[in-house]
Amino acid sequence: MKKVKLVTIGTLLVGILLSTAAMAQKDKSQRPSPPEVATGKIGKATVTIDYSSPSVKGRKIFGELVPYGKAWRAGANEATVFQTDSEIKVEGKTLAAGKYSLFIVPGENEWEFIFNSQTGQGGITRNGEANFDPAKNILSVKVKPSKSNKASERLVYAVNNKGFVFRWDTAEVPVSIK
Repeated sequence: MKKVKLVTIGTLLVGILLSTAAMAQKDKSQRPSPPEVATGKIGKATVTIDYSSPSVKGRKIFGELVPYGKAWRAGANEATVFQTDSEIKVEGKTLAAGKYSLFIVPGENEWEFIFNSQTGQGGITRNGEANFDPAKNILSVKVKPSKSNKASERLVYAVNNKGFVFRWDTAEVPVSIK
C-alpha cells in the first residue's frame, strides 16, 4: 500500500512540475521579445496592432538583422497582426474592416507595408523567410522612412489620429491612415 501511495505522489509531483513548466512557456510576457499592443482611433475606426517587440541589443538592425529588400514579419515571434473595425484608407488606398498580418519590406529610401489576409501563423518559415502567401496580399503601400531624433531600443508601433508610426533603432516610419 505504501509503495502505491509513493508512486501516486511521485506521479502527481512530476505532473505538477511539467504543467508549471508548460505554463511558463505559454507566458509570452517572459519572452525576450515580449508581446505589445498599439491601439487608437483614426476617424471612426479603431486600429489595433498586435506585435512582439524585439530589442536592438547592440546589433545593426536594418540592412543586416532585417535585410533590405526582403519581406519581414514586422516584429518578432508570430506575424504582426493589424486590425481595423471600419474601412480605412492607408496611404490613400482602401483597406476593408478586418484582421490582417502585417509585413514590411524595408529599403534604404522606401519601405513597403503589406497587409495580408492570412493570420495566426508564425512570423517566419523553417528556412527563415517571412511566413506569408503573397497571393493573399490585400494591400501594399510604399512610404518614406526617416531617421528618428532619438534611437528606440525596443520596436514600437504608435497609433495616432493620422495613422501609425513604426519606430525601432534609428528608423521612424509614419503610415498615413484616414
